[in-house]
Amino acid sequence: MDYNKIVSVSGLPGLFELLSSKSDGAVVRSIEDNSTRFVSTRQHNFSHLESIEVFTKKDNTSLAEIFEAMKESKEKLPDAKADNKVLKSYFEKVYPDMDFERVYASDMKKMIKWYDIIDKNKIEIKVRTEEEKEAAADQKSKPAHVENAHVKDMKPQQANPRKIESRGVK
Repeated sequence: MDYNKIVSVSGLPGLFELLSSKSDGAVVRSIEDNSTRFVSTRQHNFSHLESIEVFTKKDNTSLAEIFEAMKESKEKLPDAKADNKVLKSYFEKVYPDMDFERVYASDMKKMIKWYDIIDKNKIEIKVRTEEEKEAAADQKSKPAHVENAHVKDMKPQQANPRKIESRGVK
């Protein structure tokens, strides 16, 4: 499972793997219990973990960097239901540049829950670089059939007029 396919769905607990998307929703699989379901965009919003940023004192940082700091830290991961002061002290040790005035305790709880899910399922936290993102975008923009790529440049041909024959019906 790739880190860039993991999404959070508003109103639903946990994390999901994005299987396919449609204009009116998406098919997702829960990472925790592997149940598959369709989620409507009318009721829910999707957030790729790869695109989530966290407020810091300087520039915003990606969620993956926070997860990497949590992974490398020797601090024990607190319970997601722990007191707000315990959560704040944990993140002060793990990632001291975090802006604690704009990052709420509920956000810290989510980060701990999400990291726990990712860690239990042994998902590699890998952030795509700008070059990899551009390469993926280039692949999507290439035509599917190279031999038919010239079709766009052609002028429409005149259709041959059809002859309508009478079959003797009066």
